[in-house]
Amino acid sequence: MKGLDLYLKVRHAVRIEGLSERAAARRFGIDPRTVNKMMKFSVPPGYLRKKPPRKPKLDPFIPVIDGILGDDKSRPKKQQHTAKRIFERLRDEHGFAGGITIVKDYVAGWHQRAQEMFVPLMHAPGHAQADFGEAIGVIGGVEQKIHFFAMDLPHSDACFVVAYPAETTEAFCDGHVRAFAFFGGVPKSILYDNTRIAVAGILGDGKRQRTRVFSELQSHYLFEDRFGRLGKGNDKGKVEGLVGYARRNFLVPIPVFDSFAALNAHLVACCHAAAGEWLTVYALMTRRSASGWSAILPPSRRRCLRLTMPARRCQQASPRCRWCAIGSTTTRCRRPTVTAMCWCAATSTKW
Repeated sequence: MKGLDLYLKVRHAVRIEGLSERAAARRFGIDPRTVNKMMKFSVPPGYLRKKPPRKPKLDPFIPVIDGILGDDKSRPKKQQHTAKRIFERLRDEHGFAGGITIVKDYVAGWHQRAQEMFVPLMHAPGHAQADFGEAIGVIGGVEQKIHFFAMDLPHSDACFVVAYPAETTEAFCDGHVRAFAFFGGVPKSILYDNTRIAVAGILGDGKRQRTRVFSELQSHYLFEDRFGRLGKGNDKGKVEGLVGYARRNFLVPIPVFDSFAALNAHLVACCHAAAGEWLTVYALMTRRSASGWSAILPPSRRRCLRLTMPARRCQQASPRCRWCAIGSTTTRCRRPTVTAMCWCAATSTKW
């Protein structure tokens, strides 16, 4: 194997000095094919297998092991097969003559390949997540369960929470109307779980059949819908976190109010206070570095720097917004700009 120093000299001669691969091979006394490989790798790659190694003793039993491990996915975790138990079954039931080590190595590799993969999240402006949460409260002197609708804008961390006596279709629709009015606009898309209020059924290809009420809501506000995978709450982790945050911070101690209207006024004030906390943090972080950010950002993005911070809702709708939510109705903007894109500073929402 050629050393790293030779790799450096050969690559410098070809890439910097402009020598051909054949000329470099003559200069350093090596094969032209070796020079070609050095151009593909900046360091010696070591030995690379062209195909996985053969396991003559284990290969005939691999389908049996895969079947056992596959069936274990639907079994209680405390009663799943260990590598030792799989080895014993192979030996006693299938006549396996190999050792336990190769079985352990294969099972460990199988579990590693079967693990769920994660990638860093990046939330673009203009997208929201919505969900329901539950808590206990005292309304009108009666302790009862509270169902609160939560909507989160992951890019700016702006949030909205409103409470209802039950998780109903009416509460679902009213929560959207109130959230859009609070944010001062309609997100580009909203991510949901597979609630029956919105999803009537899941077809064979994974597509969702929407309920009539949800289709009417979507047609009225013209937002795109997205749905998480079944049983995968981490697909909408931001709003899941908001549900827990609201329960711990907005509803502790147990809220006591005369009516749901009074409770919801309290929740709106809490959402404004949460946005104010983010503004304070943002101001402290950028007070001394805003000029530096402006220096490293390209000119086309310097004017958008202020639009990436979380802030309170707009007090006045932008004339370029496609739709403006007002109360329980929506009206077309009076001065629409067809080709323009409006950036809402309150929510970092791209229209």
